[in-house]
Amino acid sequence: MERSERAALVTGGGRGIGRAVCLALATRGMNVAINYTTSATAAQKVADECQALGVEAITIQGDVTDSADCEGLAVTTKDAFGRIDVLVNNAGIVKDGLLVRLGEKDFDDVIDTNLKGAFLCMRAVARTMMRQRFGRIINMGSVVGLHGNIGQANYAASKAGLIGLSKTAAKELAARGITVNVVAPGFIGTDMTATLPDAVRKQVLEQIPVGRLGDADEVARAVAFFADDASAYLTGQVLCVDGGMAI
Repeated sequence: MERSERAALVTGGGRGIGRAVCLALATRGMNVAINYTTSATAAQKVADECQALGVEAITIQGDVTDSADCEGLAVTTKDAFGRIDVLVNNAGIVKDGLLVRLGEKDFDDVIDTNLKGAFLCMRAVARTMMRQRFGRIINMGSVVGLHGNIGQANYAASKAGLIGLSKTAAKELAARGITVNVVAPGFIGTDMTATLPDAVRKQVLEQIPVGRLGDADEVARAVAFFADDASAYLTGQVLCVDGGMAI
C-alpha cells in the first residue's frame, strides 16, 4: 500500500471504537495523534500498535471540555506531523438517568464532553485545515441522536446537537476543501455494552434486523471512508452503522 503523508487527530483514541479508528487510519498509512484524558498506558499501547503498521504515532493528554487543551491538541499534532488532515471527534461519555431524575450536573457533563468538546476541537483545527485547503472532520454520533432513547435525554441531546453542528460546519467549510460528516453507531460490542444484563442484551438484539451487535472495526471502517478521498463529494452526511436498527 502506498504510504500517506497525512495526519489524523483522534480524541478518546485509547480504547474501544477510538482504538479501532486509530488502527484503521494507520492501516491506510496515516500518521496518528491519539488523545486521551486519563489512560496514558492504553493510549501508548495503541500508539505502539500504529507504529508497528509503519506510521508515526504520538499520544497527547488533554480534556476536550477545556478550550486551552483543545488548542494544545491541535498545536501538538501539527508540530509533530507538519499538518492536520483528519479530526475524529470520538471522545464521549454517558451518564444515564430518566428525565425526572437526571441531575443537572450529569446533563451538563455529557453536553460538555460530547457536544462542546467536539465544537472546541473542530474550532482548534479549522484554521490549519483552511490554510491547507484540505480537511476531513468526522464526528462520532449515535442512532440515539436520531431517535432518542429512554434514560438518555442528555446523551441523545448531545448527539442530536452534534448532527446540527456538523451540518452547519459542513456548509461553512466546504469552500475550503473541508468535509464534515457524522458516523452514527448503533449498539456496538465494547467494554460498555459487555456489562449489559442478559435480559437487556436480548431486548437490544430484538431491535436490530441483522440480529447481532456491531463491532468497533465496522465503525472504524466507516470513519476511514469519510477520511479518504473516495468520500470527497460527501459532506454534512450521517452514516448509521447500526445493523438496520434506525430503519
